Amino acid sequence: MFAPLRDGGRVEVVARRISEAIGLGLIADGEQLPSELELAGTLAVSTVTLREALALLRQRGLVETRRGRGGGSFVRAPVDASVERLRTVLRDTGVHELREIGDHLLAITATAARLAAERASDEHLGRLEELVDQLAAAETAGERRRADGLFHIEIAAAAQSTRLTRQEIDLQGEIGELLWIPNGEAIERDERAAQHRAVLAAIADSAGDRARALVEQHVELAIAKLIEFHLQLTQRSP
Repeated sequence: MFAPLRDGGRVEVVARRISEAIGLGLIADGEQLPSELELAGTLAVSTVTLREALALLRQRGLVETRRGRGGGSFVRAPVDASVERLRTVLRDTGVHELREIGDHLLAITATAARLAAERASDEHLGRLEELVDQLAAAETAGERRRADGLFHIEIAAAAQSTRLTRQEIDLQGEIGELLWIPNGEAIERDERAAQHRAVLAAIADSAGDRARALVEQHVELAIAKLIEFHLQLTQRSP
């Protein structure tokens, strides 16, 4: 999540990278971020750029800075996103763009699943199983979204590909919330948990083609349902 930036290290880019990690649950509420010097070095940006990005995150309520001994920058994970805001975002996102995002998600996620079946360690399999259990027990839309997104990010990590993992994080940050809009979810929790268990079983069996096909099926289904909900929202709009 703190891989070096390749697009110039602009303040907004740095802020987005950290906010994505917070929103996806990659950094827990209350967790301390690395020191400014260490984080700037890891992201390959200047300390000035990093400080400006942290200032933006403080304004957005995602980070708080504490002074004195034991001080530093600490995460303030947001509560579940506003349903109305998410519906507005989905309504304003065109069908073509949703399909484009879906195509990108399909390419990255399915490829990661196939490679994970070849490369996943026992540790990766254990983590994936924990995330499936988290999704099955999740009560809120935010909890479901985080467990679902982290499952796919963990698959990319199990594929042992930094690039695929970075792409998966970006995609989950872009579309993850929309898939779990309360009262209009493109994915049903128990159905999704069952799909995840099937994917995990294929990865554990080293069945790469089966893992890829299963991921393709549930990505396509999720995007199709999301487009359907988008059309319903646009028809209701004045």
